[in-house]
Amino acid sequence: MTTTTTTTDTKLHAFVSWPNAPLTRSLVLKALESLNQKVEISTALPTSFDKLLQWSTYDDIDHELAHHRSDTVISSSYTIRKALIRKHFLSRSIHSYLVKHTDSSLKLHVPRTWDLEISFADELDELWTDELWDLGQELDADTGKWYILKPGMADRGMGIRLFNSKDTLQRIFEGFEEASDDGLELEETDSTAVVTSQLRHFVIQEYLPCPLLLDPRQILLNGTSPPSELQGHKFHLRAYCVCSGALKVFLYTRILALFSSKPYNFPSLGDEGETEDMDLSPHLTNTSLQLHTGEESVRLLEELNGCTILSGSKGNSRTLTEGDIANILQQMATALAGTFKAALESPVHFQPLPNAFELYGIDFLVSDPSSGELRVQLLEINAEPAIELTGPRLTWILEDLFVTIAKTCIGPSVSGAPQKQDDWAVGQSKGTFLKCLDQGIRGCW
Repeated sequence: MTTTTTTTDTKLHAFVSWPNAPLTRSLVLKALESLNQKVEISTALPTSFDKLLQWSTYDDIDHELAHHRSDTVISSSYTIRKALIRKHFLSRSIHSYLVKHTDSSLKLHVPRTWDLEISFADELDELWTDELWDLGQELDADTGKWYILKPGMADRGMGIRLFNSKDTLQRIFEGFEEASDDGLELEETDSTAVVTSQLRHFVIQEYLPCPLLLDPRQILLNGTSPPSELQGHKFHLRAYCVCSGALKVFLYTRILALFSSKPYNFPSLGDEGETEDMDLSPHLTNTSLQLHTGEESVRLLEELNGCTILSGSKGNSRTLTEGDIANILQQMATALAGTFKAALESPVHFQPLPNAFELYGIDFLVSDPSSGELRVQLLEINAEPAIELTGPRLTWILEDLFVTIAKTCIGPSVSGAPQKQDDWAVGQSKGTFLKCLDQGIRGCW
């Protein structure tokens, strides 16, 4: 298969392999068509080539080839990036960075987080005297705060639990153990279940108590009617972040807002006082847990302009404005810059390469504290994000995203034209990419 649009005689060989992601594959192929370049596309690595692009899933990329032939091979993933995509590594890199950079604004954009390694529930007793000592003090003081437990290496909402005491956390891990001991299939027990012995690393984040609440039904889709009564729903923002080389970081400015399936209420235990009885639907906003709602729970951030704000202490007298949205975008860019700076200071676990780029899905939550100033919090970073859950209505933004990746991260390297001096300043937008960070790495790996 050959895609032909030409300004240079050098042929680009593109190895495209997404066996479990047909939508991603089609987006990659369309993006390659946008390059002003001869492209020969294959589903296997070619034995000879002038220039090779590996735009494939991480496991199919030949990372050694990319390392040893950096002048002729470009890859769609960094080889080492655990400091970003593993929740416990991300927590550690941010904590270490903030200890050294106490004036960093990043501290305003990340929730308090603890990471722990645990295989069995009875190991908690020792953790309360060590890694979780300060958390234990807060729980013993009965402050009314809630916390959220997440497996460090799971995704799509698996294993997420809420708790407000030592006892409830103990029961959560005992519940994970019981499911494992019974030999039950996860699908038969709980759509968010995990087996503790298989996922030893967890993080605990302070539950953000004042999320910005909106009603997505105010943005009418085909065949929908305006709601008779507005109901505040929690949502998180899914932003697409693209890293290029070593290291430029771009924020794609078309942001998704992913809403919970049920109206928000503050966490509380079930009728029996057990965490197992807790309905997580008002709190979990992951689209992979809401397949029954289709596209009803997905909007663009820019579509929310003018929606009634249903959180805070001022009733329904406020609406989300263009200024609010611009402020949210700026905070997201600031948080991303700080997070990647933190990862760069953990070089064992994050090694950007000059001949690589990568797409990440970044999850943010917007808080609406009593001060009335919206605050953006970075929750997690996902490699190979589940873009298929965006839905058909908004597939066009994915097409634009991938074309922009091709033109920004691939085109300049394969065009054969002399490289121009980069005049793209940090904080400046070009098209739908906002540059968040441009930091040269001395002695790239």
